[in-house]
Amino acid sequence: MVVSLKNTLEEKTEILAEEKFKKGFPFPAESAIIVKNDRTCEGVGYLEKILITGGRPLRGEVNVAGAKNAVLAILSATILSKGLCRIDNIPNISDVSIMLHILHQLGADVRRVGKHTVEINTRYFNSGLVPHDLTKHIRASYYLLGALFGRFGHARVAMPGGCDLGVRPIDLHIRGFERLGASVSFEENAVISMQSDVISGSPIYLDMASVGATINIMLAAVRARGVTVIENAAKEPHVVDLANFLNSMGADVRGAGTDVVKIHGVLELHGCDYSIIPDQIEAGTYMIAAAATQGDVLVRGVIPKHMESISAKLIECGVTVEEHDDSIRVASSSRATRCKIKTMPHPGFPTDMQPQIAAMLTAASGTSIISEGIFDNRFRYAEQLVRMGAVIKVDGKVAVIEGVETLKGCAVRANDLRAGAAMIIAGLMARGTTEIEDVEYIDRGYEDIVGKLRALGAEISRKEVYDVVDPVSQIS
Repeated sequence: MVVSLKNTLEEKTEILAEEKFKKGFPFPAESAIIVKNDRTCEGVGYLEKILITGGRPLRGEVNVAGAKNAVLAILSATILSKGLCRIDNIPNISDVSIMLHILHQLGADVRRVGKHTVEINTRYFNSGLVPHDLTKHIRASYYLLGALFGRFGHARVAMPGGCDLGVRPIDLHIRGFERLGASVSFEENAVISMQSDVISGSPIYLDMASVGATINIMLAAVRARGVTVIENAAKEPHVVDLANFLNSMGADVRGAGTDVVKIHGVLELHGCDYSIIPDQIEAGTYMIAAAATQGDVLVRGVIPKHMESISAKLIECGVTVEEHDDSIRVASSSRATRCKIKTMPHPGFPTDMQPQIAAMLTAASGTSIISEGIFDNRFRYAEQLVRMGAVIKVDGKVAVIEGVETLKGCAVRANDLRAGAAMIIAGLMARGTTEIEDVEYIDRGYEDIVGKLRALGAEISRKEVYDVVDPVSQIS
């Protein structure tokens, strides 16, 4: 009976994915993660879990994919051009699949021409409404506001979805758009509507160095009349990567990577060829996994300069870190030692690495303290680590971690993308078997993480679970 249910669901999933592809879904059926992660299919429930048997040191080499946070901004930026953009080093993750699907649904010609290369032509792009059913799965969909407004002078986009990390307002984005001349209103179904007869450059001061606001204002201002100056701008590597991409299309963006970004508006942007920078957070995740398992891993395809804050903390914890031109070796033969961490905007320790290093510190010697300086709800994962035997006390945005000798494998869940990475690291460290649910969060930002870790010697696999769903119970 189980076999027949499994075959039935696989057939239905293939059919649904193929139908999506025929209708213009930008990936072939086997890559249509957005379809595969649907939870039910006519009486059959589908779930995926990750199983890890811990205790094995990671050893070997791993290649890092393109940066998730850069590629989502850059894909949105293709809207600003009326030419063909060929983008290389695109990671195969579900957030990218969703963003490409959104672009295609709005009229872009999206073609995959290689495993990590996509061509996008937005010449005949539709400037209409971007509804909630397209934006609800991905936080970065709010970049469509800046890109659509920058090209057409108007935009209507539903509020974005994404991981629940607490309050993440977009008031800084709105104020920036208004400084450029936008009239902003909020419509039914959580739709943000913006319009302006003329987009005019303006000085804009950000109350905090928001990455999202910096990127969105850059997108809106590149074709504005005059000069826009963003003060207290975010300095993250993906902000710089977006600026480089925009300049490759003919924009005039200066100062990216500093706290003052100047944008001289241009009339038009053209297509270009571009390669996405390596993913700082994916690289950091493998670095910490190597240290946590007392392994020896060479992380290839990185920009060591981007990894300095992470490398510094690992060294402080007694881990060996060797930097090369485009790779970093991380090795350890003993438990990490305690440390204090405060997450901050770049070049400080990134909030997206906080759950991963917390997982490592659960088995470090001594007491560690982590202060979260960005998000309100970043410590939701702590409860899952406690289930594995960790000793963590959370008080608001501060966590105190008492290191234990070892964690114990058990059933846990990924609360969000980076929490999911933390559960994987904890599972690799733990004694026994760890079973991770809600792995769709992990797929949002890590390309083939199971395959890459298995190649490093981890005992890790995906498990597909099929359950009969009572149709009556699904009726609300």
